[in-house]
Amino acid sequence: MENQTYFSKGIKHTKFIFKELLAKSLIIFICVGIIAGFAFGIYVIDFKTTAQLVFVEGSSLSIVTEKFNFKQNESIQIRIINSGTNKIIFSDSSYGLKITGLSGILIYSPISMQVISTLYSGDEVTLSWDQIKNDGNTALEGVYKLSSKGIDKDGNTVEKSTTVTLWK
Repeated sequence: MENQTYFSKGIKHTKFIFKELLAKSLIIFICVGIIAGFAFGIYVIDFKTTAQLVFVEGSSLSIVTEKFNFKQNESIQIRIINSGTNKIIFSDSSYGLKITGLSGILIYSPISMQVISTLYSGDEVTLSWDQIKNDGNTALEGVYKLSSKGIDKDGNTVEKSTTVTLWK
């Protein structure tokens, strides 16, 4: 009879240890999840910067859209702004606008005339993209990079880019 009591106490003791280990591992998993979520949030903030327009001394461009996420087939208004104190010169009337995938493959560049275009300090131009690629197909959902490149008065290249996301 005494053996049975010790045996049944052993089972209860084993169940208690199992529950205690399960509780500790659950706490560890929750803590790891919180830390991983925080780290991913920091990464996403770095990837999706919201400071599009910053005025500086010297040469600077800014590309501003009304929002970051667009539905497919929605027109995207793109403002290219000289956010510096020096004038910026572009080699064509599209103000150096290029739209690429994140891999760098050119998706769209506006049809433009080969004329010298200039943006003085604080000036801006607005261009529109209807999400139609250069090949005539509609852009698929995903992240796209909008970039503009010009030359300042000293001959230095001035380039700025931002990203937008297309959703269904």
